[in-house]
Amino acid sequence: MKRNLIILIVIIVAAAAVIYQQAGDDIQAVFKTDKPLPTETGAKAGLLSPDFTAEGLDGKTYTGGGIRDKALLINFWASWCEPCKQEAPELIMLANKYGEDLDIYGINVTKYDTEKKARAFAEEFNLNYPLMFDRKGEIFEKVFKGQVFPTNVFIDRNGVITDIILGMPEPKEFEKKIKRLISS
Repeated sequence: MKRNLIILIVIIVAAAAVIYQQAGDDIQAVFKTDKPLPTETGAKAGLLSPDFTAEGLDGKTYTGGGIRDKALLINFWASWCEPCKQEAPELIMLANKYGEDLDIYGINVTKYDTEKKARAFAEEFNLNYPLMFDRKGEIFEKVFKGQVFPTNVFIDRNGVITDIILGMPEPKEFEKKIKRLISS
C-alpha cells in the first residue's frame, strides 16, 4: 500500500514537471478553458444580446448587439419610477468611474412616460451618459422582454448578456457586477 502511494506521488510530480516545462511562464494557460461564445440570441443571461437601434436625446442614433469596444450597461427607466430616481446617482458615478471601459445607455420607455418628463428627469439628475427614447416600448418589451422599472442589462464586449437585474440593485452589488462585466 505504501509503495503504491509513493509510485502515485512520483507520477504526479513527474506529470507536473512535464506540464510546467511545456508551459513555461504561461503555466496558467494550460489550465484555462475558454468558453465558446453562444450562437443563440435572446433576452437572457448567457445568450447573445439582440440588436436594437434607438434615438438619443442628443439626436444621435445608438445601437446595441454584436461585438463592442466596451462593455455595455442598458438601463431601462421611466421618469415616474422612484427606484429609477434613487438609482440615477449610482449610474452617474459608474459612468464617471468606469467610462473608459463601459458604455451606459439609459433607455426611457416612453410608451409609459412622456418625452417632456424624461427630458426633465435627465436635466434634474444631470445624467452624463447617452439617453434614448423607446417610444413604442419595443426595445423594452419585445427585444428584452422587460417587465419592471428599472431593468439593467449587462452586456460584455462579445455581445453576450451576462446578467439582467430587475429593480434597483444594492450599490455595492451593482459595482461588483460592473467590475466583473468589464473584466470578462
